Amino acid sequence: MSEPNENAFLRKLPLIIIVTVAIIGAFFLRDYLSFEALRDNREALLAFRDENYILTVAVFILAYVVIVAFSLPGAAIATLTGGFLFATFPGALYNVIGATVGATAIFLAARWGFGEKLGAKLEGSEGVVKQIKDGIDENQWSMLFLIRLVPAIPFFLANLIPSFLEVPLRRFVISTFFGIMPGSIVYTSVGAGLGEVFESGETPNLGIIFEPAIFLPIAGLCALALLPIVIKAIRGKKEA
Repeated sequence: MSEPNENAFLRKLPLIIIVTVAIIGAFFLRDYLSFEALRDNREALLAFRDENYILTVAVFILAYVVIVAFSLPGAAIATLTGGFLFATFPGALYNVIGATVGATAIFLAARWGFGEKLGAKLEGSEGVVKQIKDGIDENQWSMLFLIRLVPAIPFFLANLIPSFLEVPLRRFVISTFFGIMPGSIVYTSVGAGLGEVFESGETPNLGIIFEPAIFLPIAGLCALALLPIVIKAIRGKKEA
């Protein structure tokens, strides 16, 4: 193998590891990162937290980083667990920190492996592809917040897109941290009420974010994120 090929492989290696672990984890960790596992181990988790609060916070954030970085199943359950162990606040903060660090790991791995090459291709593109790229480049903050706020956009995809579009790392981290905060607060608040859910023998409503009382405020935030783009478009038409 020539040296250029070796370097290309090494650059792709972190992302290859992430994808490999994600596939393996999807098959073997599903039973361990589930609502049933949380329910069956809730007393042990609470006892450990009461005796080792700081350690519990550190382990929880690290576990969340691993789950997000390797796209393992159970991110929603992990978010609920944050609320169950630490209440809505600061549980939401711990969730967001772990998710942001994990997302940044994927962002950097993708950029290091493919971002520069793909970015160069996009830079030299024409037609519709160029228009889309130019539009995103001109409205990066709005687009970054938008893809974080829209629940239907997969988290993994929301990490990859910015890495291929040469979004600055600092901008990615800030938009991720604040963009996922609303959704995290919603699920963490559900987790904070899991004690009653366990007592009743029910399961939490993970579709709560699509209920009108929750979805409409988030839709309002999406509209605010799009507002700068709309203003630019209106100004552009007036100037034309």
